[in-house]
Amino acid sequence: MSKINLLLQNGNNVVVDRGTTVCDIIREFKLEGDIPPILGKVNNNYLELSSEVTESGTFEVVDIRNSIGMKAYVRTLQFILIKAVYDLFPNATISIEHTISKGLFGEIHKEPALDSEDIIKIKARMTEIINRNLPINKVYVVKEEAIMIFEGYGLADKVRLLKHIDIQRLKLYELDGRYDYFYGFMADSTGIANIFDLIYYEPGFLLRFPTEANPNEIPPLVERKKLAKIFYETEQWGNILGVGDVGSLNDKVESGEIIDIIRVAEALHEKKIANIADMINDRKEIKVVLIAGPSSSGKTTFSKRLGIQLRVNGHIPIPISLDDYFVDREHTPLDEDGKPDFESLYALDLDLFNRHLVYLLEGKEIEIPTFNFKTGKREWNGEKLSLPKNGVLVIEGIHGLNDLLTSTVPAENKFKIYISALTQLNLDDHNRIATTDVRIIRRIVRDFLSRGYGGEQTLMMWPSIRRGEEKNIFVFQEESDVMFNSTLVYELCVLKKFAMEELSKIKNDSPVYYEACKLKSFLSFFKEVDTSLVPENSILREFIGGSCFYKY
Repeated sequence: MSKINLLLQNGNNVVVDRGTTVCDIIREFKLEGDIPPILGKVNNNYLELSSEVTESGTFEVVDIRNSIGMKAYVRTLQFILIKAVYDLFPNATISIEHTISKGLFGEIHKEPALDSEDIIKIKARMTEIINRNLPINKVYVVKEEAIMIFEGYGLADKVRLLKHIDIQRLKLYELDGRYDYFYGFMADSTGIANIFDLIYYEPGFLLRFPTEANPNEIPPLVERKKLAKIFYETEQWGNILGVGDVGSLNDKVESGEIIDIIRVAEALHEKKIANIADMINDRKEIKVVLIAGPSSSGKTTFSKRLGIQLRVNGHIPIPISLDDYFVDREHTPLDEDGKPDFESLYALDLDLFNRHLVYLLEGKEIEIPTFNFKTGKREWNGEKLSLPKNGVLVIEGIHGLNDLLTSTVPAENKFKIYISALTQLNLDDHNRIATTDVRIIRRIVRDFLSRGYGGEQTLMMWPSIRRGEEKNIFVFQEESDVMFNSTLVYELCVLKKFAMEELSKIKNDSPVYYEACKLKSFLSFFKEVDTSLVPENSILREFIGGSCFYKY
């Protein structure tokens, strides 16, 4: 048998037989740490513990302090949960829907309806499966066999999904006689997933687990009632459209019904925006509307469409760009790495901004600055601004929900809107599509088409963007008066061809190669929809171009 050379993370060079499993290498060279390993990594390739190592290079142990390792841990917990539910309630159906409150929310549909006592039983069964440390086996089958398995289980969502894909050989996972398909890596046995909680979270459950930063305990439960409400609204939109998973969406594309789906999806957006404008109109004291949300949420298009609906109600929207209130670049605060932190609240001239707000609300005219991004300096070009009697200031930016931004404006004069792309569309009932995946695909397409950035550059920047969002946006989302979900059920069918082109350019020696492969893999499930079907005022036009509100 041929040999391969591996450089271990402890600095040792070792020689092993080609085809030795990741697990055997970890055991032989005593690479286990305080946190149990869940995956291995050879060069830039992540491998499950049962996988064979076939190439020389660097060898790393991956645990749940790594984001990919944590996702494998959570996925393993999901499989254990699914197995426990079907053990106890064979005729039930379980759907894992979205993240909330540092956990996974899902529903179990059964007769009689799910209650807190059922959750106690399911948790006990999960604990039993974990304590037995049962193996989780990879099984490769042809597509037809997989379809037969899932038809036997009565899982129409998985059957719909598989019928539309071109892959002829699939990787399933088997746990104590139960088979399932999962989009991503899995642990090799159940024993590793021993830190978890399962609680009743009306009308379903919340599956809770540790974090990368604190892998030995579950974080405190923080309620996100407004976010839960918007997820429920989105679920209702899915019911209206008759699209709850990718398989049913592909059915609509194939039948030509997607045209009607696009029209209704866009109409749902417009109705919600009109309702928000009515809420603002009903509160006569509102003079400042603040719009905040994470990257690639569609804030700019949303603010334009909200402005139109405000005009319908007799208001004149007066937009203010926070970008023009950046401090001169030399005064930008530094982050923990000593680099300019442009996403810090204090990268803005808060004193000047609040002074201008007070003047405007008092009916005075101001000269508004313009920030020159080339020179990094504020400029005064004589641009004047005032607020008419029926005017409303519309301010869009990441800090809109933070009251420190508008500290001089009384609370009764402010209306705060949180916007994000909170996807409810899943691959199937057991495989959710992460909200962050939708946003990163939007961002890749926009950066490529309008800013000249390649997909690799965007993926490299994304972790920093996410850290800024956690610090400056997500902590304030429950402070909003209303939330708006900017996702469109059909959008990934449109974004696919642009994103795939950019992702396919990323080579296997790139540090974001795994992420690119993951995104390509999940996009492959979607049938394409032509961009010509997207209305010119759609939020999606902010990312693919052709918007009636502005040009790239």
